[in-house]
Amino acid sequence: MDPKEIAPWGLDWAWGLPLIALTVMFHVTGLGLLKRISDRLRRVLTSSPGSSVAVVALLIAVLHGIEASFWAGAFLWLGALPDMRSAELYSLNAITAFGHTDLTLERKWQLMGSLESLNGWILFGLSAAFLFTLVERVWSQLEQSASAASGTRR
Repeated sequence: MDPKEIAPWGLDWAWGLPLIALTVMFHVTGLGLLKRISDRLRRVLTSSPGSSVAVVALLIAVLHGIEASFWAGAFLWLGALPDMRSAELYSLNAITAFGHTDLTLERKWQLMGSLESLNGWILFGLSAAFLFTLVERVWSQLEQSASAASGTRR
């Protein structure tokens, strides 16, 4: 392999790793905020606890969209894609590992697209863990409510 083709990949890593760190920090901060929101929603939506989980899931989707926009902005700024619409579409495809777009990055930035996909796996893992914990809390609350209601009827 030609060393000239390997050297530019250093730029992919130099841009990709900080973007991974930035989006993970942003995501964890966002999930912390969503925890506070979910606590308030569960108190308000006691008759439909599933609704609070649905609202939080939608907000997590928005969070992922914002994080994809970070990558899209970098791709646009680096000249890896021609316009913001293309950059957003490419980025959402990469971060979700959907991959059904005909857009490709400039050759020298292609590894960075793979790094975004890796970032997506990390972010979706964090989201899945958060939603799992939230659903567990909702189910626990429902069981406690059911136990309290059956105990008062005796």
